[in-house]
Order: sequence, then C-alpha cells, then structure tokens
Amino acid sequence: MITKRIIPCLDVKNGRVVKGVNFEGLNDVSDPVSLAAYYSNAGADELVFYDITASAEGRQLFTDILKEVASKIFIPLTVGGGINTLDDFDRVLKCGADKVSVNSGAIRNPQLVEEAAKKYGDQCVVLSADIKRVDGRFTVFSKGGRENTGMEAIEWIKRCVGMGAGEVVVNSIDTDGVKQGFDLEMLSAVCDAVKVPVIASGGAGGIDHFTELFKADPCVSAGLAASIFHFGEVKIQDLKKELKKNDILVRL
Repeated sequence: MITKRIIPCLDVKNGRVVKGVNFEGLNDVSDPVSLAAYYSNAGADELVFYDITASAEGRQLFTDILKEVASKIFIPLTVGGGINTLDDFDRVLKCGADKVSVNSGAIRNPQLVEEAAKKYGDQCVVLSADIKRVDGRFTVFSKGGRENTGMEAIEWIKRCVGMGAGEVVVNSIDTDGVKQGFDLEMLSAVCDAVKVPVIASGGAGGIDHFTELFKADPCVSAGLAASIFHFGEVKIQDLKKELKKNDILVRL
C-alpha cells in the first residue's frame, strides 16, 4: 500500500499567498516564504507553489520568491503558473522546484507535455487540470479558472498522461474553498481513466474529508488543501494521526 501524501498549496498573487472561493474573491493570507518554512517543519509531505495570475497576465513566474521558498524547505516542491515553454521548465527547476505543473501552457500547446517529459522525465511533469461541471459535463478551464476551453476533462487528462504527464492534480472549481468535502465523483472518473498518481484538490473543510477521500477512492494518492491549513483549522500532524487511526498509511 502506498503512503498517502498531505500537500499544502500556496496560491501566490503579487508576492502574497491568497485564497478565495470557487477561484474568486481572493483574500490576502500570508508571506509565502514564512508559510512554506512552517509547512516544511509541520509535517507536510510536499508543497505546491502556484503563481496564480502569471498565465492570465501573460508573464513569467516570479522566480525571486520561488528561490526564497525553495531555500527554506526540505520537502519536494511542485511549481506552476506561466509555464509555457521548455525554457520555463528549465528556469523553474533551476530555482529549486522538483516538479513542474502545467495547465494553461499545455492547453495552448499540448506538445509541451511530451517535450518536457522526454527532456526531464515523466516524474517531473505534473498536469494541473481546473475542472468545472458545465451542463453536467466535466469541462477544462484555463487561466486560473477564468476561461472555458470547451474541452471534456477526462479525455484531456488521458491525452496528457499518454504524452508523459507523470501526475495529475484535479482542481475542482465546483468545490474550491466551499469546505464541504472533495469532489469524489470527479476524482473517481479521473482515477478510472489513468494509472498515474492523482492528487485531489478543492473542498477540504476538515479532517473527516481527508479520511472520506482516501477511503472512498484508494487510487487517490494525495490530498491538497489551502485555507484549512493556512488559517490553522487543521494541523497537519493531527490530520495524519487521525488518518493512521483509520488505517490509512501516512508518514508521521
């Protein structure tokens, strides 16, 4: 049985960590460098850093903050936002990232996934998919959830995994920040479609939601959350102890 991972997410805008609901109404939370160091010491298994407005603003990711974050942590770091070329992969990896997350850049140029996987290895390429139900259909959105691509999400994910994406982050826009639980229906559909690690994102409101997640679909390899960790509603060590009590394998 594979150890389940708990992953805090830093959504960074203008050099600050922010959080909203359904990808909207962003509020200031904290400084990303100090928050990253806190999570590294608090038992997080990995950390995700998203420059959430880089794609929408048509610019490169803020590498100065990224370098600071990478220098303060001792856990794997996945970085995304404004990743459009192999040069972007190279730049972010040289700043200290272990894995690179692609979303809008892959939608514009799907070959980016294949090229990056060939150059850096499948394990380095993470597909981040922002998904929302549109007329009952799982639909891919780009530019931080602002733009409906019209693409059916499951087929898109299968295509990218086929080209070399070694991991998939499923961001449910429908449940983001609502704190009513992960989108189990959406996650099950993705897990049935691909055989790479799937990370659940969007909807965590308490410890019980993580227990529910891992018991409902053992194929999900990690749970990602932001506000419940940022605001101290859930402590990572408390979460892991409860998961262990429920016979879910975690690293304590």
